[in-house]
Amino acid sequence: MDSSDQKPSAVLLDMVNGFKVSQALHAVATIGIADLLKNGPRSSGDLAAATGTHEGSLYRLLRALASIGVLREGSDRRFALTPLGECLQSDAPEPIGPWAVFVGQPEYWQAWGHLLDSVRTGGHAFRRAHGMSTWEYYERNPEAGAAFDHAMTSRSRRQANAVLDAYDFAQFACVVDVGGGRGALLAEILAKHHSVRAVLFDQPHVVAGAERLLRAYGVADRCQVVGGNFFATVPSGGDAYVLKFILHDWEDERATAILRNCRRAIGPNGRLLVIESEISPPNEGAAGKFLDLTMLVHTGGRERTHDEWAALFATAGFRLVGATPSHAQVSIIEGVPT
Repeated sequence: MDSSDQKPSAVLLDMVNGFKVSQALHAVATIGIADLLKNGPRSSGDLAAATGTHEGSLYRLLRALASIGVLREGSDRRFALTPLGECLQSDAPEPIGPWAVFVGQPEYWQAWGHLLDSVRTGGHAFRRAHGMSTWEYYERNPEAGAAFDHAMTSRSRRQANAVLDAYDFAQFACVVDVGGGRGALLAEILAKHHSVRAVLFDQPHVVAGAERLLRAYGVADRCQVVGGNFFATVPSGGDAYVLKFILHDWEDERATAILRNCRRAIGPNGRLLVIESEISPPNEGAAGKFLDLTMLVHTGGRERTHDEWAALFATAGFRLVGATPSHAQVSIIEGVPT
């Protein structure tokens, strides 16, 4: 995309055509090009042979991505990674590859095709596209569910350092991560704070994949893994209850149900730590507001303003006492039992 022409029409045209970039990144991440370039430049022909793809078509994909700085094209159709492209490697410190794979999946892409329906009716785009909720779909389609779980784990790894830089978890003896997936955030907390114990709580088929990650971090002996349903109950005994990107998946009624279960489990001196975005004032905060559209499309949930978070907390028996921003465009929104 040539950004040298800054006329409003040209800028807007690039925005309209943004889906092409998303799909190109999905394709290159899915076939694993970044890992193949880890040790230096390789030709498109060599990469095509390694990935079982059509050489001419692969070259066209790679040169397009080189034109926007993801790769660098040299002589003889040889390509190398740029700092942007390195983020697509599977072992990148802040991996983007799993997210690029996930957002190009047909079920996700097709749901966005129903955004206009949601705007007109207030309905749930994913359900309209697939006839069921997001969570039902992933349960019935394990491969799609695995791509979602992998994307969420990579996002947690990207955000964990920012959260740990912004907030001190050493003050807690036991941290319960409600809906904590495979334990990416908890693993980072436990690795940094050796005195902390933890409970990882999520659906049984999700936490079944947690032990390998926790062992890789050397923290499995300090983390109890519990399967369950946070609409039914939440493990008791924690000093801090963490919900990272959980409540935005749900409208207020269902989000309140989760928080009330946390309220039943938490002690009188416990802390509720909701790690989410806060919607910015008008004309600011594009990331949070487009994430809000993602919730409209993908889960039927929403992002919330600071005042909306305070109201949600109060309904469930908590008082919002502060929100600590991080450099990853999320805040640690803190509540105490009322």
